[in-house]
Amino acid sequence: MRYRHLSTAALALGIVVLTDVLRVFLPSVITIFGQAATTPAELLGAFALGWFVLALVFPPLVRRLGARPVTLAAAVALGGARLALTAAPGGRTQLWLATVGLLAGLLWLAGTAATTGRPVPGLALGIALGAVVHAVLGTYDLVWRGGPVGWAGSVALVAVFLAATARPARPAAPGGARAWLLAGPALLLTGLVALSPAVAATASSYRPGGLARPPGPGDVATLPAWAVGIFLLAALARPPRGRWRPVGPLALVVGAVLFATGEPQLLGPAVVLTAAGTGACLALAGAAPPAVAPPAAAAPPSAAGAAPSAVVSSAAASSAVLSSAAVPSTPGVAPGRPGLAAVLGMLLFAVAAVGYYAAYDLGYPNGAVPVAMAGLVAAVALGGPRGATSTPPRRWVPGIAAACGLVVLVATGLPSGAFVPLRPGTPPAAVRLVAYNIRMGFGLDGRFDPDELARVIARERPDMVVLGEVDRGWLLNGGHDTLALLAARLRMPYVFAPAADPLWGDAVLSRFPVSAAGTERLAAVGAPTGAQTLGVTVDLGGDVRLAVVATHLQPPPGQEPVAQARAVAAFALRYAAGLPLVVAGDLNTEPGAPGYAEFTRAGLVDALASARPLPTSPADDPREQIDHVLVSAGVRAVDPVAPRSTASDHLPVAVTLALP
Repeated sequence: MRYRHLSTAALALGIVVLTDVLRVFLPSVITIFGQAATTPAELLGAFALGWFVLALVFPPLVRRLGARPVTLAAAVALGGARLALTAAPGGRTQLWLATVGLLAGLLWLAGTAATTGRPVPGLALGIALGAVVHAVLGTYDLVWRGGPVGWAGSVALVAVFLAATARPARPAAPGGARAWLLAGPALLLTGLVALSPAVAATASSYRPGGLARPPGPGDVATLPAWAVGIFLLAALARPPRGRWRPVGPLALVVGAVLFATGEPQLLGPAVVLTAAGTGACLALAGAAPPAVAPPAAAAPPSAAGAAPSAVVSSAAASSAVLSSAAVPSTPGVAPGRPGLAAVLGMLLFAVAAVGYYAAYDLGYPNGAVPVAMAGLVAAVALGGPRGATSTPPRRWVPGIAAACGLVVLVATGLPSGAFVPLRPGTPPAAVRLVAYNIRMGFGLDGRFDPDELARVIARERPDMVVLGEVDRGWLLNGGHDTLALLAARLRMPYVFAPAADPLWGDAVLSRFPVSAAGTERLAAVGAPTGAQTLGVTVDLGGDVRLAVVATHLQPPPGQEPVAQARAVAAFALRYAAGLPLVVAGDLNTEPGAPGYAEFTRAGLVDALASARPLPTSPADDPREQIDHVLVSAGVRAVDPVAPRSTASDHLPVAVTLALP
């Protein structure tokens, strides 16, 4: 294999491994260092950012010790940490292994940048390959799975990465500082929206009215395939010149603006435009400046091939200097300093990720974060000289894009969550309901384990499941579509309503057909995270229907969620319109408290009262009953329980409801 192709493969595989580590590090900061939401958001952000700031010492270290030995050592440490995370039992061990893997990955990136002159093919292929693998695995990555499949895939990935990195490499002049600076922002934008299979699938699942449902038995979600193919074609093809040059950067900014609006119907266009724009900006940043024509005056024959740079003193040094100088200087990044550019780019990734998601704890607007990052990427991409060129597109470029797109298309076309609901001829005498705050799918040990969550729920043999804290693609939590994973395991269709943004909210799963659904956003009243109330009408057969209302109240700091509780009670009674009614979810209020009283004042009855005390939080030492099921008069509650489990930081509550 040619050195250029080998270095591209090593870089691409390393990006995949580093992305795997980031998908563990980021949620571990929240679920393990965060101590179940008791740690201040400012401290969480400082902890996460501190390691990226520490990595600024790596470029000088690479220059002092030599890029080759540092890169090899860092690659071994990165691969070892990646494998150890698959074996880790969670807890602080997982947090510190992920931190070690992150630092090793940043050091590997700095060393790789110091010896790689054309990074864009490797960066683009690595980002796309990570997205394809993520999609093929249904967003449940190998690093979390364990077992034969998880271990076989993890060992194969790390082994191939280390083998490609360890092959003797020809000395290569570093270059592409602008492209290396965009590595971190590109990872952010692709993970946040452009190449996230969960985001694309969620966008495809939205229906008119602002609610999401799973694809039907014949539906195929093609959006992830389009995104991967467009991204690769834009990144690996020759960038346009002249007046067409700003088209890609403009598409990126427009896509980020659409994403920042938070409108579910705009998610799809945001995915496509951001994918095309990010790829185009990488291509522009990796393009070399046009060749400089020799001076008109005739030069002595011995100097005819000399480089025009004043710093070149010999023919032997000229190629290295030209390769290093082939990238125009970027503000804050001197030519020949690609290692520093790579680390600064990853620091931008961390600052933007923390700044974007901290808003859901601190309560400030965050829509400007992806737009600002897109603007920065566009400015850097357009900051090079006009007329810059790149290597003409190879014949394998469209093939790679088409192959990746086909793989994603096949993966996302599987009938995940497309289950036919039960249609009984005779209405059941009673139905079993489970309400569960699932904390994005992460257990108290900090591990992402949808299998355990599904087992906890399935043990109660539910007919309906009300879920809170449902994450459908947040980069901060690893980019998983937790709802689709649970729906597939429980074989129950769902209705999803957004709360904080289109990817975060509440859901109702039902074995019976859902004949109607509606949602209403709740006023924030000082609480930073958004809230909503979702109503679904379940058809139990014959003329028997049941109204189920799901919500997750967000109280103002130090106060009761009185206003939101009053709004949910009013919505529930209005939505049910005389049907038997159930209101369930994490209400963040205890029996007898002012928020809880709003429901009893509306005539609803506590379906769990016969089992009190029934504390549900925290899961390992429950002391508060803040998860509730309330019913209208005439609905009889039987066998209420809160089964013990640490699959979330809450316990689920389950109850059998006999209808009038």
